Amino acid sequence: MARIAVVPGDGVGLEVVREAVKVLKVAGGRFGIPLEFEQGTVGGAAIDRLGTPLPPETWNLCKSSDAILFGAVGGPKWDNLPVDRRPERVLLRLRKELQLFANLRPVKLFPPLIDASPLKREIVEGVDLLVLRELTGGLYYAEPKGIGPAPDGRGEQGIDTMIYTTPEIERIARIGFQLAGQRRKRLTSVDKANVLATSQLWRRVVSGMAKEHPDIELDHILVDNCSMQLIREPRRFDVLLTENTFGDILSDEAAMLAGSIGMLPSASLGEGPGLYEPIHGAAPDIAGQDKANPLAAILSAAMLLRHSLHQEAAAVSIERAVAHVLEQGHRTLDIMQPGKKQVGTARMGDLVAESIVKS
Repeated sequence: MARIAVVPGDGVGLEVVREAVKVLKVAGGRFGIPLEFEQGTVGGAAIDRLGTPLPPETWNLCKSSDAILFGAVGGPKWDNLPVDRRPERVLLRLRKELQLFANLRPVKLFPPLIDASPLKREIVEGVDLLVLRELTGGLYYAEPKGIGPAPDGRGEQGIDTMIYTTPEIERIARIGFQLAGQRRKRLTSVDKANVLATSQLWRRVVSGMAKEHPDIELDHILVDNCSMQLIREPRRFDVLLTENTFGDILSDEAAMLAGSIGMLPSASLGEGPGLYEPIHGAAPDIAGQDKANPLAAILSAAMLLRHSLHQEAAAVSIERAVAHVLEQGHRTLDIMQPGKKQVGTARMGDLVAESIVKS
């Protein structure tokens, strides 16, 4: 029996995770995979009920499960809390303490959505890339960090520190080479080596490791140029290897290649149980209105089956069901196109589940 920690969080996280669980249950039944789901409270909802964004019982649930299905956290209600008490700290703690250092963010354009992207058809057609983001280092974690008096006494200063060590770079790059070997054998390492010392070390370490992977074509690109090329020529990329901050920004940009940020799943892998979540936020402006796109959460569930439970056939069945539903013309509001059939969050989940049963 595989134990899945279900932590929907805030806003639309509640709605999209509900649909992902629905689809997981159907896929589990279809392929004979015994699954057990247990729900935990995190984020703003946990602050309101229990005074902390990650209650001890939820932390214990997450670390003792086989995988974690996560929704989204945050919202304006909690924006004025101290930084270390805000809902978003949940993810930083889970990633760091579970050592989930490798964040996989696949960006694949489903053919029926080719006209949903704001970019021209000839640019986005055939896009299929993977952003591999280092998740436990860099600006988000290193010390010193904070806001305090400026040394000259004139106002305040904010400090964030970026640190990367050779072992941190090696372990994420090793996964990058492995993933490229399973795809089209091209790895593009993203940095800012013309300015940042961390990027200079990053480039040197990654280049050194290329000798161990002669079958992989390695190239390097500056992050500003990468952001341009993602829009200008996205099909040139296979696997993008990035540090933490660059990967966060570039994957949100790449979401437009797939038509909507509501289409992008993710997997955070490492030493602890894998954490699976859509890359979008809590979207409080549409929460509770049956408007959110659940497909990123549903595709994250497929990644959970693939990476944590090693159930490839079940994972593929979910991905094919999503493709089938889109081919049938069903769309949530964010990917709506003229002549298509608009559906809500729950109906989209139902349609994917029904497609799995019929497959």
